[in-house]
Amino acid sequence: MPKFVLAYHGGGIPESEEEQAKHMAAWGEWMGSHSAAFVDMGAPTGQAKTVSAGGAVEDGGGSNPLTGYGIIEAADIDAAVEIAKGCPMVTLSDGTVEVAEAFEIPDM
Repeated sequence: MPKFVLAYHGGGIPESEEEQAKHMAAWGEWMGSHSAAFVDMGAPTGQAKTVSAGGAVEDGGGSNPLTGYGIIEAADIDAAVEIAKGCPMVTLSDGTVEVAEAFEIPDM
């Protein structure tokens, strides 16, 4: 079955402990409801830098920095997008989820 990277962008960290708990519960519920699809639950990401041609380095990960990732299996990209639509990154915050197929490379 094809694998897809879910790249989480934005979202921010909730300010209150109550909001943090709400977000964590939502993430747990969403991931739990799709546990059969997740091959790697992923993780939040930290400090980012973007390296461009010629060795230029931009702090902060550019205009839309990565804030986390996950890897799922789905029948096709449309099925993966349907899973991503329920992600708390988009349902509880102003973040986005980029969905991209990860191709297998033979003999690697």
